[in-house]
Amino acid sequence: MRRSMRSALASFCGFLALGGCGGSGERGADGAQGAPGDSLIRPGEVRLANIEQLTFGGENAEAYWSWGGDALVMQATKRDGECDQIYRIDLARRTETLVSVEGGRTTCAYFLPGDEWILYSSTHLASPDCPPPPDRSQGYVWPIYAAYEIFKRPVAGGELVRLTDNPGYDAEATVGPDGTIVFTSLRDGDLDIYTMDSDGGNLRRLTDRLGYDGGAFFSPDGSRICYRAHHPTAEEEKAEYVALLERGLVRPSRMEIWVMDADGSNKRQLTDNGAANFAPFFHPSGEKVLFSSNLADPGGRNFDIFMIDLQGENLERITYEETFDGFPMFSPDGRRLVFCSNRNNER
Repeated sequence: MRRSMRSALASFCGFLALGGCGGSGERGADGAQGAPGDSLIRPGEVRLANIEQLTFGGENAEAYWSWGGDALVMQATKRDGECDQIYRIDLARRTETLVSVEGGRTTCAYFLPGDEWILYSSTHLASPDCPPPPDRSQGYVWPIYAAYEIFKRPVAGGELVRLTDNPGYDAEATVGPDGTIVFTSLRDGDLDIYTMDSDGGNLRRLTDRLGYDGGAFFSPDGSRICYRAHHPTAEEEKAEYVALLERGLVRPSRMEIWVMDADGSNKRQLTDNGAANFAPFFHPSGEKVLFSSNLADPGGRNFDIFMIDLQGENLERITYEETFDGFPMFSPDGRRLVFCSNRNNER
């Protein structure tokens, strides 16, 4: 799950920043009403202006834009809720509408082009109850629930359409401008990246190296894919990865940002810092990638947003929050940035 790297994070998925960035886990407390504008900007955040808080209270994560730029879709657990469900935010009215109604745990929502359908993953076919939390007896780990399947549902309501039917994990789905879906699956025994058409057909595997590959997003023109990955090399590390995966777990403490062509060719590693780098998203130019990282807090849980070019150079820190900033996504017109932050949590 993309959201899991939050580490006491993001009760407020949903901050809008204008003029930004150069032309699944633990969460924080319920939120307090925030002030609009520059009062939410931290010293050093020279790329951001006019920050507006969109969500208040509960646990919210991964807000992603509609193709028309007038709505967001996110996963959230409301106060006293049991586990994540999917909500659509109308930005003009500032209203939230529940999209997922089947129970279970949901994750990784995204609009299909045309904004008439929303894509997300859910465990509800296995049980309407929340799946058990991960076994943390071996430290901080993510659960890889085998019950996750990918579905799409009309924004206006109606029956779910099932897109995957696989005994292993299928989640982390996002969509390119031509409607191609990219997602992470365990269907071939490892956590790899695949693409499929919007009806679930034309399945293609893009990665096959031992280790975790996931959290993928297309570039604005659909020609490239950025993603996060960790490929163990030492035999002991490989053995630990495989042993955890057999228990439905993965350890996310080290991940790097990668980019590849949309057909899986020309894979290139952009970061090499040993930190927990995740949630990459392309800059509107298609020549840079934003991502979240604890690079400024090695081994810790203070995540900020950084930017790097496709040559793996010119690293720039964008946010300077002392708790968590993550899940950046540019609006379709490139003028606004939505991201998640703990910068206005109740203490």
